[in-house]
Formats: sequence, structure tokens, C-alpha cells
Amino acid sequence: MGEIRASDVVHAACCALVAGLDTPGLRMLAACTRAEADYDVHYLLPAALDELGLTFCPVGSEAGQEAAARALARRLLAGALTPREFTFRIHQRHGHGLPLTERLAELDDEYDILEYGDRTVDQVDAEVTVEARRLAAHPAVPAEPTDSPS
Repeated sequence: MGEIRASDVVHAACCALVAGLDTPGLRMLAACTRAEADYDVHYLLPAALDELGLTFCPVGSEAGQEAAARALARRLLAGALTPREFTFRIHQRHGHGLPLTERLAELDDEYDILEYGDRTVDQVDAEVTVEARRLAAHPAVPAEPTDSPS
């Protein structure tokens, strides 16, 4: 969904193999060099995910956008992102067009006007964290099966 580099997907495949997951598609994905990753990950990832029983969300699909937003929410909750970074990335990626993240886009706007209002950064951060928890707990929407990436 554009949130991580193809080489990071290859690294994750390697980590999955080391952790004991082993499928032909996962091995092919893990075998990609950094130079091959940008070209091959898009073709290898759907099969590898299918072999692992995971859903492949086509690039640009609403299900994929929602999955990426939920992953970012989990990163915030794990301390890898600040609330401001989280809302900025959500707003930048989805604008106000993704219903699941609309409130986060609004909160990103609120950060921009804090000096003119009566709210504090801590108050907005707290509301962002509540939204991140809601997002991380939101059930995944099953994507329609696909044989090839979009």
C-alpha cells in the first residue's frame, strides 16, 4: 500500500522463515535481492500470502487502505510513531476520503490550528490515541480474492 519499501517486505519474509514459517512462495519472496525487490515483490507477494492463509489486498483498494491504516495505528500504540506523525501520515495518504480514518484527518487539521483554539496538544494526542485504539481493534474487512496484484 506504499507504507513500506519492497526490500522491507523481503526482510519480513526472511524473518518469517527464521521464525519457522515455510512455504514455497515465502522462500521465493525471501530470496529476492534488494535490486529485484522493487520489481518482483508485487508479483510474488499475493501467492506467498495465500500460502500463509493471509489476505492480499490490491493496491489502492479500500480494504488495503484500511489494513494499512490499522497497521499504522498499531505502530502508534507500540510507540513507533507520535500521535502527530500518525495523523499526518493518515491525512497525507487518505485525506478525508476514507470513512474509517475521517476523524484522524480532522484531528490532523486540529494540530494545525491549536494556537487559535482552546485545545492543547495533550488533549488532541489523547483523542488520537483513542482513535488509534478503535482503529487497531476494528475488524478487518475481507478483501475479494484476487489472482494478481492491481
